Amino acid sequence: MNFLLSFLQILFTSFIELLYLFGVIMAVGLLLGVFERISNRFLIAAFGARGVLITAWIGTPIHEIGHLLQCFIWGHQVTRVKLLQLNSPDGVLGFVEHRYNRNSIYQQAGNFFIGLGPIFSGIGSLILGMYLLVPHSYRAFQEQIDQLVSVEKLDLTILKTIGAAIFAISKSLFTFENLLNPLFWIFLLLAISISSHIALSKSDIRGSAKGLLMLFFVLVLINIATSVLQIDSHRLIVKLAEYNAYVLAFSSIAILFSLLTVVVSYILYQLKKAF
Repeated sequence: MNFLLSFLQILFTSFIELLYLFGVIMAVGLLLGVFERISNRFLIAAFGARGVLITAWIGTPIHEIGHLLQCFIWGHQVTRVKLLQLNSPDGVLGFVEHRYNRNSIYQQAGNFFIGLGPIFSGIGSLILGMYLLVPHSYRAFQEQIDQLVSVEKLDLTILKTIGAAIFAISKSLFTFENLLNPLFWIFLLLAISISSHIALSKSDIRGSAKGLLMLFFVLVLINIATSVLQIDSHRLIVKLAEYNAYVLAFSSIAILFSLLTVVVSYILYQLKKAF
């Protein structure tokens, strides 16, 4: 009975640690998915099924490159890649096909990060674009990162700070000086296109789920071992989870432009309906 209770406690602890380590990035992915579905609904209503292609020319390749890079990192063999296909009969705009050694814990766990690859490549591209095209706004963004990562706990306080960060980035971007700068408009077009395709597809989510199960299994094994050795692994996991502050800080720019994409697509929908 004591053994069963101890094992159930290990399972519960491992689940909590899984949320600590990956819950934030998964929540960001789900939120971006909601925004993308809303904006795509408006674009399709305004321009038909091909309305999504307005932003696909840059957004889809960035999305697929995210999968591709993670495949290389986690040792998966890439068998076929299509960064962009505009005339696919099934509506699939791009794909990365890969295979892996099912006996490798490392490669199986990598499925989680491969599925989330578009979030990393999308956010990275937005930051790089801001750095190159609107450096003044990038410096304001950097200040918000410093502010966010100084927050010690993931609670309602940090959520308020994220809201403040999004507002501050918006304020630094949409200035009179930037509105007269052609590079700002190039960045805006790129940012909306990238943000429109950050969210994960159903196949991405299924692949990530496989990796997440393996990560949970690894945590269970670690907690069993540390329990036998009487080591407090939970404190170490919670300490590692502090990287979530960086995740939230960098995600704020993707959330901002995903919201902006919803607004722009809604305006286009209303204009199309009016005329």
